[in-house]
Amino acid sequence: MLKLGIIGTNWITQQFVDAATNSGEYQLTAVYSRHAESAQKFADEVGHKAALFTDLDVFFASDTFDTVYIASPNIMHADQTIAAVNAGKNVIVEKPMVAGLNQLDAVLAAQKAHPDVFVFEAARHLYEANFAKVSEYTHSHKISGATLTYMKYSSRYDAFLEGKTPNVFTTKFAGGALMDLGVYLVYAALSWFGVPDKATYVPSKLPNGIDGTGVMHLDYPDFGVNLTAGKTTQSYLPSEIYSGKDTLVIDAPESISSIKLYQPDTKPQESAGKQDKNPMIREAKFFADAINTKDYAARDAKLELAKQVHTVISTARVAAGIVFPSDK
Repeated sequence: MLKLGIIGTNWITQQFVDAATNSGEYQLTAVYSRHAESAQKFADEVGHKAALFTDLDVFFASDTFDTVYIASPNIMHADQTIAAVNAGKNVIVEKPMVAGLNQLDAVLAAQKAHPDVFVFEAARHLYEANFAKVSEYTHSHKISGATLTYMKYSSRYDAFLEGKTPNVFTTKFAGGALMDLGVYLVYAALSWFGVPDKATYVPSKLPNGIDGTGVMHLDYPDFGVNLTAGKTTQSYLPSEIYSGKDTLVIDAPESISSIKLYQPDTKPQESAGKQDKNPMIREAKFFADAINTKDYAARDAKLELAKQVHTVISTARVAAGIVFPSDK
């Protein structure tokens, strides 16, 4: 059983801890927070006895855990991943794993220097059964194009409008629509269609320069794919994948609960299976299986996909004039 340490005590960490422990493959043994009260409250809420830490160096030096789940602000992900790898810990880091190409190179270099350590980006939708069903379709049909959408009004946008600066709405912490929601779309597109020849991002920027919404166009040799992400508006549009006269319609690329194939003169049938109660259960199992069986091929394949995703995102983002501290 993997001994799990966590960085970050928000709702997504609790969801992962629930998935990890319910998988039977992990035991929560260490909690890091800048504030002792937050660490204690988290341990109490999830009902686990764990060592509590407020010093990150002491945390990484501890032998109380062998695998760490990182869910801190985006800009901190890469540095904390590197510190964990250098300490010999396996890493599961929330998306986005890095905030730019400089950080990507540093993470990959650290992992290469510690070849026995596992590093995974927690792009949970890749491991869901319905995502795999869409993959089967895209990999067995000639694709003519696609339109993928993920626009969700953020509760923190109200705070931004009130003059506050939530992390997700500032370049300082590598926020914005592309980094927060668009990463799901880019992961889906590259998983289903491969690496594009070119990616162009057209953001709608807020007054502080961060992207509240944006559209990315991916150019492939025979077709194009449009990705629309947003945190200042709410969309109820489905996403579509085109194959000649046929259209595969899915409700949400990041959490698929409906898959229907529309064909001329044929009534579409629902083919999606029931979603898991906890959407992180399958990724938690995948990571544990890979670590426990030392499946380095699985690790390397996911790292290569992460490299492709973040190369597309970072290149297009910087070209669109959205610059983070890590880019300098």
